[in-house]
Amino acid sequence: MAGLYFEEFEIGMVFNHEWTRTITETDNMWFSLLTMNTQPLHIDAHYSAQSEWGKPLVNSLFTLGLMVGMSVNDTTFKTTLANLGMSDVRFPKPLFQGDTVHVRTTVKAKRESKSRQKEGIVTFFHETMNQHDEVVATCERQALMRKRPVQQAA
Repeated sequence: MAGLYFEEFEIGMVFNHEWTRTITETDNMWFSLLTMNTQPLHIDAHYSAQSEWGKPLVNSLFTLGLMVGMSVNDTTFKTTLANLGMSDVRFPKPLFQGDTVHVRTTVKAKRESKSRQKEGIVTFFHETMNQHDEVVATCERQALMRKRPVQQAA
């Protein structure tokens, strides 16, 4: 499924993305180590077992990347040019290895680009929920989106 062009987004649109993803120990370990995040709460089972959580926490930046990634097919696949920023990133509940997540995206705002005539900016609000429908992550993201190509007369 291709993403939507700037003109196709409407403020208030909600996408309940069909993808779900179970987070594995390997996901958490590899992401943490590839990004040089040696926080023992993510990579040390013995240390984590002694924490208030009693087990390793999923790396929050993995959660953020997964949240945005799971939204791509329905919203921005081949129609986005760049992420312009992410703000108000929150992790209201912990996410653990073995949890299964799903994502919802709401279009919060859109406007024409002031400097790029063939593009516009869309503001998305992403929410990630675990298997109990508890919100585990949210963020607001602005993306530079392509406008629908102008059809040339034959």
